Amino acid sequence: MGIKAALPRYELYLYTAVLGMALIWASSWIFEASSENVNRKAFKESVKPGWHYFGRKMDVADFEWTMWFTTFRNHILFALAGHVIFAKIFSLLSSKHRSLIFGLYGGFAVLITMGWTFMGLVLSHCIILYSVALVKKKWMCFLAGLTTLASIKLEPYNSWQESLVTGTFDLQDILFYGGCGFSIMRCISFALENCEKKEGNYTFCNLLKYNFYLPFFFFGPIMTFDRYHAQANNTQLTRKEREVWNITTRALLHLGVILLVDVFFHYLYILTIPSDMKLVKQLSDSCLAGLAYSNLVYDWVKSAVMFGVINTVSRLDYLDPPQPPKCITMLYVFAETHFDRGINDWLCKYVYNYIGQNHDNIFKELLATFCTFSITTLWLGPCEVVYMWSFFNCFGLNFELWVAKFFSLPPFSTIEGAMGEAMSRRIRGVFNAANFWAIVLYNILSLNNLEFAKLVGRKLIYKGFPLTSLSVLLVTYCGVQLVKERERQLALLQDSEPAEGGKEKAE
Repeated sequence: MGIKAALPRYELYLYTAVLGMALIWASSWIFEASSENVNRKAFKESVKPGWHYFGRKMDVADFEWTMWFTTFRNHILFALAGHVIFAKIFSLLSSKHRSLIFGLYGGFAVLITMGWTFMGLVLSHCIILYSVALVKKKWMCFLAGLTTLASIKLEPYNSWQESLVTGTFDLQDILFYGGCGFSIMRCISFALENCEKKEGNYTFCNLLKYNFYLPFFFFGPIMTFDRYHAQANNTQLTRKEREVWNITTRALLHLGVILLVDVFFHYLYILTIPSDMKLVKQLSDSCLAGLAYSNLVYDWVKSAVMFGVINTVSRLDYLDPPQPPKCITMLYVFAETHFDRGINDWLCKYVYNYIGQNHDNIFKELLATFCTFSITTLWLGPCEVVYMWSFFNCFGLNFELWVAKFFSLPPFSTIEGAMGEAMSRRIRGVFNAANFWAIVLYNILSLNNLEFAKLVGRKLIYKGFPLTSLSVLLVTYCGVQLVKERERQLALLQDSEPAEGGKEKAE
């Protein structure tokens, strides 16, 4: 049934009220658990004194958030501000050579930050993969690229390479894995795009300019070589209407979200609580469900803000970077589940869509998802939790296709056609609600720990049945219908825009 099926307004108001009350209720339980257990021994390392005018301690369990917005905030701002200044000056003086300036500044910043050994290691990866790219065989590019990626993800090769460059400051091991990992993925993109080039080859200088663009170098996101090369070498530097205003608005929005998250961390210890299994086992089912959901929402917020800051800088350079990840609240199908849009775009272009094609063949889809999650496993770093996360998400993606194929057959398709679009939307919403919690359970494996994920699953599905299970499913169903309503309105808006444009043209 179409996405434009409407529901009565009073029904949507009811869904909004139920969802709002459930979120407030779950938040109150988490707040109570945070306040009552603030002095537990298990909280000592991750709950520290916060802003003095709040008079409360703050959850600082997430190293990445603390690194970006507290510990190394000034260093990151200094490096990005320098890039913006240099990029703006040389864009005005010589827009033709601005991609070269981007690469030179980025290479210099990486050299100053990480030293000659790291720079030599990255350049050696670039030289190896560029040499393979000249052969113009995709399978060789993939083999060389994934072998190089494995060398920084698997023992003992990663420890040996890391020992060459670590030991100067606390952040260096993070920058090592981020810089090398993203660099190799960019090199693979370059090699595959070079295979598509009909005449001649891209130069090694093209690869270096692409790879050492500083905002993307250490933390991503990945922009595929074809997109970056076209945009960075565009000499027609014009802004769309209100583009500067939109960039400024996004920057202020990110700043507001950073402050808001820090405020929440004074009241809701959503990151520390899951690490204390003795406390988690004492929580109510509603509190546990809210805790699992809030952990995924926070991870999305963190990804959106971190990539948003970088994307703001890249937009000042007249680039169109990958969009932030889609909010977990808006997800009810596995096909749209990702926390890094750049990696997702990379995998879709070179692996998932290439093998799966139109994604309606069960066997091609199985092969496409297997290859996609195999590379994802290598990218994340092979370990037991990552293996489980990849298996369940791969299964979920394929299971969606199997179910869709099954219910598209008679008599199910006939029954759905006879019941009307609104009722079809409601029935699909029930399945989508169950799917939403499958996404949550599969992904808290990688965000928290296996014991926490098992406990959440056991309480929501087995021990909490039927009261907790059906209550959570009802609340989730309400949320899914509100998401579907938003998608419906966006679809109607997109349909109306071409019509209005055609009308203006005719006039």
